[in-house]
Amino acid sequence: MKQVLEGSQAVAEAVRLARVKVISAYPITPQTHIVEFLSDICATGRLKAKYIHVESEHSAMAALIGAAAAGVRTFTASSSQGLALMHELLHWTAGARLPVVMAEVNRALGAPWNVWTEQTDSLAQRDTGWIQLYCENSQEALDTTIQAFYLAELVNLPVMIVLDAFYLSHTYEPVDLPDQDQVDQFLPGFTPKFQMDTKNPCAFNQLSPPNVLMEMRYNMQLAMEHTIKNFPDMEDKFFEIFGRRYGAVEPVMCDDADIILVTSGTVTSTSRNIIQKLRDQGEKVGLLKIKMFRPFPVEEIRRILGRADKVAVVDRNFSFGASGIFAQEIRAAISGMPGCPAVFGYIAGLGGRDITFDTLQEIYRLTKKDEKPKLDSHWMELREVDYEIECC
Repeated sequence: MKQVLEGSQAVAEAVRLARVKVISAYPITPQTHIVEFLSDICATGRLKAKYIHVESEHSAMAALIGAAAAGVRTFTASSSQGLALMHELLHWTAGARLPVVMAEVNRALGAPWNVWTEQTDSLAQRDTGWIQLYCENSQEALDTTIQAFYLAELVNLPVMIVLDAFYLSHTYEPVDLPDQDQVDQFLPGFTPKFQMDTKNPCAFNQLSPPNVLMEMRYNMQLAMEHTIKNFPDMEDKFFEIFGRRYGAVEPVMCDDADIILVTSGTVTSTSRNIIQKLRDQGEKVGLLKIKMFRPFPVEEIRRILGRADKVAVVDRNFSFGASGIFAQEIRAAISGMPGCPAVFGYIAGLGGRDITFDTLQEIYRLTKKDEKPKLDSHWMELREVDYEIECC
């Protein structure tokens, strides 16, 4: 059934359809709408779940660690400083192999204060052991939330669904809201592989000395590899029921492209339009959308980008002292390939600044003009500032 839903509402409806049993969260702009919708859904009885109000994001994740260890399906949402406050427990959730699902609405980290979109908060958690899936629109946010529970419970790792603040979280779009029977067919009730049970008492997460910890970490990496291997099968099953699939990555007109633009999140929609316009003008350009960031789908990226002469990566994030983070990952992924394409990195849209049609057209022009990148990262559309004086 088609409904016009806000991106945040699409996530909340997916959580309802997934029959989550425990929700715990602390409000923070711009994710607050998600938990407001869920609070209403629980209060009105549309979802029979325990909604736990807590005093911080750290406590929200702590509550879910306990609930997930007891063997129930769990969910939370956060952003920016709230996600940073969870950091310690993000490691714990992954290390304990608990299938918690979280919606993360990208927001710039302070200082200074800024509530608009930027991917640096979620990407700062890339090494915690969480699967990360980036969404382009509200339909994808709803579908990915349902898929996230499937993946989390398949490999016993937590999953982070990532949405751009406001451009997606607060935008209303037509969304196909599936029937409960369809979701139950795809996502049956949660049967934990292990759980705290007084009838079968076990010790969990006690001191792990050097002779066992390394194997436990290797097992987490195997679970990440299992995620990549099983993602197509999961999407096949989803497609059979719902008629939609997204891919860990999505190539658009890449087969004969000399230059491929690489994006993630909502800027992908704008990029689809610029790619079509440039194609109409005879330019051999393609687009690669990256949905799955952890685990990073190296083989698919090498297969698609390896055919191009140049790659232009649009990063709505930055690793200070290095470069855009998606560009870093792509350089590492394609390193050593025969005829390895030149990777041009572009920083755009930090702190919620719009990435417009003109921005993307200029990125293409700059990439086409130069044989090789002059810098690891080209900062787009900077206002005129006397940087030497500011640095002093």
